[in-house]
Amino acid sequence: MSTLILKRLGKIWLALILFFLYAPILVMAFMSFNDSQYYQLPFEFSLRWYQDLAGNSEIIAAATRSVLIALITTIIATTLGTAASVALFRFEFKGKRILQVLLFPPIAIPWLITGTAMLIFFFGIGLGRGTPSVIIGHVALALPYVIVVVTARLATFDATLEEAARSLGANSWTVTRRVTLPWITPGIIAGALFAFAVSFDQFVVSYFLSEPGDSTLPVLIYTAIRKGFTPEINAISTIIITISMAVMLIAARFSNFGGER
Repeated sequence: MSTLILKRLGKIWLALILFFLYAPILVMAFMSFNDSQYYQLPFEFSLRWYQDLAGNSEIIAAATRSVLIALITTIIATTLGTAASVALFRFEFKGKRILQVLLFPPIAIPWLITGTAMLIFFFGIGLGRGTPSVIIGHVALALPYVIVVVTARLATFDATLEEAARSLGANSWTVTRRVTLPWITPGIIAGALFAFAVSFDQFVVSYFLSEPGDSTLPVLIYTAIRKGFTPEINAISTIIITISMAVMLIAARFSNFGGER
């Protein structure tokens, strides 16, 4: 009897956690289809805010810019992070442990401090604000996530497989391409998803480094909320969440993140 009670309590607790996580998102998505601008009830279904969104060039431009920056950040961070993880896995050198420890502070340091430091640094070297600065800043923030995820995947890799491939005459590039990369591909995909999410969702660094009038979507949403919130923000947020969840489900379906299927 006690086991049955604990099992039911566990299910209730899990349901409460899921409700806590997803209730605000569901309410936001629900209200994006409400005709009232002020969330008045009763609910009246309407696509008004999606139609207004389609004609809002400012939001579309900001969303497009955020996606492009996130894609560029993902490519750069995933490439550099994967290469760094493989190098840390294969080679022993002086200062390796210190280098590994130094990868974590960018994750732990508050982004407000990081954004301020980057702004001062980029102006100090003459780069200033702009898209290149935003991309560099996003890569710096996303890179540790990629390295941590790919390194965790490499921790399950049997190094003797590389030795066996070399004993059969394969060079370093062939070993990496035919042996190592196929094994760590799920980790690379997971790291890339983290990099994209960190970049696309990044507000603080984007706020500090973006040029006036050339904002990313998070910065534009923040500005819109200060001026007066409109359900168009609900509409674009609902679209982004739907696409993000679809991508995650597809990635989870075709990549064994949890190990062997």
